[in-house]
Amino acid sequence: MKDIPISDKIPELDIAIKAVKEAGNAILEIYERGFETHTKSDDSPITEGDLKSNEIIKKNLLQTEHVILSEEDDDDQNRLSKDMVWIVDPLDGTSDFIDKTGEFTIMIALVKNKKPIIGVIGWPTEKTLFVAQKGSGAFRYSNNEWSKMSVTSISELSRCRAVGSRHHLSDRERDFIKKLGIENFTSIGSSLKVGKISSGDAEAYITTTNKMKEWDSAASYCIIFEAGGKMTDMLGNDITYNNKDVFHQNGILVTNGLIHDKIVDEFKKLE
Repeated sequence: MKDIPISDKIPELDIAIKAVKEAGNAILEIYERGFETHTKSDDSPITEGDLKSNEIIKKNLLQTEHVILSEEDDDDQNRLSKDMVWIVDPLDGTSDFIDKTGEFTIMIALVKNKKPIIGVIGWPTEKTLFVAQKGSGAFRYSNNEWSKMSVTSISELSRCRAVGSRHHLSDRERDFIKKLGIENFTSIGSSLKVGKISSGDAEAYITTTNKMKEWDSAASYCIIFEAGGKMTDMLGNDITYNNKDVFHQNGILVTNGLIHDKIVDEFKKLE
């Protein structure tokens, strides 16, 4: 695999890319040979894929001194006193993994002073990576090539393409998207929604749920900003990471940046 075209790489970037690639290969093997599904205490599904991925990622990231906040581990609250923390979702889109849609990802972010400075997302079934380092741009790796990612310059809501969850889209979200005058809507799994916006294949992702947690968005946050877009909560507030409460209380809005305020303004009228 060729080196990512970032000249001022911080050492953690290569470590995160390697972790995502290794975990992706292991997950793909499990995905193709079959696996059992279990239910966690919060009723969410978990598979051998989640656990194997978590194990591989931790082995790689422990080369660094930083604490790890992972969906599949107990929360070590020592992280709250640290400037730098890894935030990991070993398998984002477990339902898509189980349903064999291929739309599941692996997400690793490095957070410094509550802001993601590295984001790496792996899409194992497509051998694709979405990678960003703060201040150095966002890149997509596919077909053995790196290409720079950037959002579109569409600013009229009626021309926008929205993406949303296949498994968790609520009637409230569906109605709101309609109210905005956005007719082009596609359901897609996991963090691929943000990958699409960062790559210029969509303009908006709207979710009003309060069930998303920091590991569901940390890697995406770095990638969308470096691609020229924007991520806030639904009320337009900035999002921070490595908080005591890991839930995003006011949903998440990801856009190409140009339509962001319009959507926030419309949403506030509903509140």
